[in-house]
Amino acid sequence: MKLSVPDFSDLLKGAKHSAVHLEMRDTYGVGSEKEKIAAWKAGHRLDPDDRASWWRPWLDLISETVERGVVIRRCRIVSEPVSEYTRWLHSGTFTNTAAGEQVRWLPRHRTMDIALPGVDFWLFDGETVLFNHFTGEGAWADPARTYTDEAAAVKLAGSAFEAAWERAIPHEQFTV
Repeated sequence: MKLSVPDFSDLLKGAKHSAVHLEMRDTYGVGSEKEKIAAWKAGHRLDPDDRASWWRPWLDLISETVERGVVIRRCRIVSEPVSEYTRWLHSGTFTNTAAGEQVRWLPRHRTMDIALPGVDFWLFDGETVLFNHFTGEGAWADPARTYTDEAAAVKLAGSAFEAAWERAIPHEQFTV
């Protein structure tokens, strides 16, 4: 059934063994990303030695969750050639992996025989799914999220993620 949407940090804090995230858009337009992309285009790069300058408090939450024994995996399905957004995202993904997240990239043309939900999602412990909804421009839609424990939705999300993950390229080996 559809459930009320909890705070995302509560979902990660409540995860017992796994949290997986499937991203399928070539660009997002949420938060302060536009400013960060503009700075990146002007030559700014995250400093691997300056962890305090990284995306906080997100990476702290990831680190804390991984330290509790929760495996966090993220798979990004991307078009090729990749978008400018994807190049920017790729350049900063080392921060995700440093926090303990496992990240892989899957070229979109390798997904043709995978049944994928129409939206990005997080799957928690193989039991509940948080679907993320965006506008065509990549901003949060209304509603922004749907949260469910419906068996069919959980099964689709789980099988889609695992099929994508199996084919995807580890971050360290994926070039943009």
